[in-house]
Amino acid sequence: MADEIELKTAPADFRFPTTNQTRHCFTRYVEFHRCVTAKGDEAADCDKFAKYYHALCPGEWVERWNEQRENGTFPGPL
Repeated sequence: MADEIELKTAPADFRFPTTNQTRHCFTRYVEFHRCVTAKGDEAADCDKFAKYYHALCPGEWVERWNEQRENGTFPGPL
């Protein structure tokens, strides 16, 4: 990646009131990919979701989910 991504903490979301942010991470990842599917790879509207899931999700999870999406085995609703 030539561009640097500025990471910020995702805003509070009432759907995830506990300190365990696993579901918040997964939901933001799914929201990003749904947005890209609906609006295209260059859609600026999707950038906020990318920032959120990068701030919330461990890199190993994202790598695994990316592989699963490529293989067609991703467990989430995309």
